[in-house]
Amino acid sequence: MREARPLKSIVIVGGGSAGWMAAAALAEAVGGACAITLVESEAIGTVGVGEATIPPIRHFNQRLGIDEATFVRETQGSYKLGIQFVDWGRKGHSYFHPFGQYGAEFDSVPFYHHWMRESLAGRIQGPIDDFSMCWALAKAGKFAHPSPDRRLIQSTFDYAYHFDAGLYAAFLRRYAEARGVTRKEGKVVDVTLRGEDGFIAAVTLDDGTRIAGEFFIDCSGFRGLLIEEALHAGYDNWQAWLPCDRAVAVPCERGEFTPYTRSTAREAGWQWRIPLQHRTGNGYVHCSQFLGEDEAAATLLAHLDGKPLADPRTLRFVTGKRAKFWERNCVAIGLSAGFMEPLESTSLHLIQYGILRLIALLPDAAMSPLLAREYNAQTSREYELIRDFLILHYKATERDDSELWRYCAAMPIPDSLAYKIDHFREQGMLVADPQELFANPSWIAVYLGQGILPERAPALAAMRPGVPVAQRLQQIRQAMDEAVAGAPTHGEFVARHCAAPPIAA
Repeated sequence: MREARPLKSIVIVGGGSAGWMAAAALAEAVGGACAITLVESEAIGTVGVGEATIPPIRHFNQRLGIDEATFVRETQGSYKLGIQFVDWGRKGHSYFHPFGQYGAEFDSVPFYHHWMRESLAGRIQGPIDDFSMCWALAKAGKFAHPSPDRRLIQSTFDYAYHFDAGLYAAFLRRYAEARGVTRKEGKVVDVTLRGEDGFIAAVTLDDGTRIAGEFFIDCSGFRGLLIEEALHAGYDNWQAWLPCDRAVAVPCERGEFTPYTRSTAREAGWQWRIPLQHRTGNGYVHCSQFLGEDEAAATLLAHLDGKPLADPRTLRFVTGKRAKFWERNCVAIGLSAGFMEPLESTSLHLIQYGILRLIALLPDAAMSPLLAREYNAQTSREYELIRDFLILHYKATERDDSELWRYCAAMPIPDSLAYKIDHFREQGMLVADPQELFANPSWIAVYLGQGILPERAPALAAMRPGVPVAQRLQQIRQAMDEAVAGAPTHGEFVARHCAAPPIAA
């Protein structure tokens, strides 16, 4: 048997959330058995729009042994129960995408099948949001941790965070450096490839320092300094389906301290609102074909909670992914791997799972190409599944009041998404891939919230005549009302458990 020789050196190019998440997770995984060096330049800014997250970020922090209250406090964070979508399906209408299930299961047939049958028959009124524990708490401005007792309605929801991405990177830098990661300050000005196989041998900094490594992680952002400029991995452009290619962002004084993100559809895109302890984050993601950058900035500034705290800045991007995320001895993580606009807060998730997948497939010095092949296959599939979910938001609209929305309503969509929509529209059935990040409640939220209604409920719901559906629905609503009444407000919860100290002026 040939004994593997473990890697002795890993070099991460780029800091920010992606770089320091990678450094922290690798340091925890290898336990000092491999030298980890991170190269970043203070002169190069980070994008820093990844302030809203989804529940898996909690598992990433837990894996690193990070205390939640300390993390929220040090990142000026808040809690997130889901996303409110305003004016997406049609103007004047909103719905909620919750982190958690709808209702509570009371039969072998899923709750949403029974709800759908009752709703289509006109026996209950109102949206399915009325049976979301997440939305019940969110619209009341309240938050509490879910209960571990599966018998309680308080166990039916999940949560994530809002936080300052720059502070999170700094938090993880302290974590990583305490575990042996070495940080090098400087700009990479040259990448040296080995002549025999084209692998990366070293990077050279602007002060002449040469940093060699066996394995490289590209966290250099949109530029893709290693994966694209040096290795030419290629890029799959998805702008035909996700046409927005600009985002103007600005923080403002904190307004309403909501335990959820808000996404408001606008003429040429959509605006995010993310409440933190020290400010509110805002941005307007838009399509430059239909709206200029100055106009977008003016629209954003006109729809803030309070006084802006900085000048608006514009980010330019192309939605899509690398043709290869892992090429030779380099893996791209974060924006260098691809960009899925922040509509469903997936940016940090893709970083997280890119890192965890790399740890699971970490090569030895032999650098087997089979590992790269599996990494690329898994990661491509993940991006494609998220892509289809994002496209659904743009495609499923009745809006025809601007060029963007008319384009989206008419655009062809991937066959994989059309197949899912057909199943739901005809039978109320949810077709899911085992690798789906967004589970059934997420698809239900967007389908129903944006006007894709089934012609009939799944057949099995009509074959359970002995189930007291109306009584169970009433009991669920009553339990939700009681749970909300007993919960603290979002502000009270943060003040009690994880309030950040004031930032000095």
